[in-house]
Amino acid sequence: MQAADNKSYDDINVTPMVDLYLVLLLIFIIMTTAGVQGVKANLPKAGKPSPVKGPELQAISIDNQGKMKLNGKDVTLASLETALGAVKAKTPEFPIVVRGDDQTQYQLILNVIDVCGRLNLTQVGLATKPRK
Repeated sequence: MQAADNKSYDDINVTPMVDLYLVLLLIFIIMTTAGVQGVKANLPKAGKPSPVKGPELQAISIDNQGKMKLNGKDVTLASLETALGAVKAKTPEFPIVVRGDDQTQYQLILNVIDVCGRLNLTQVGLATKPRK
């Protein structure tokens, strides 16, 4: 007769190992989402436009061919920066609306926003269409 202590084990308890893997997976998910950084932006809300009071609104339009206009006049990135700098010299704070065609390359819109950032212009909005 054999004693109970001499019993051989044919299986391994994997429950602690599965628990460890799930904890590691959870830590990995949390760390990867916490590491994602971006540009802080006030996202536009679609709706009825409110009338702008105060300094004159500067409208920047970009069509799907990449042509830019500031208040209806053709501009390049360099001349846009110069023109906005001149407006800022007269009025330190003024609103800017960037309108991009739905076929416009996103990089062009980011270039315009980058110009506004270099000039420390904080009242920049993106034009949207209201939902139907």
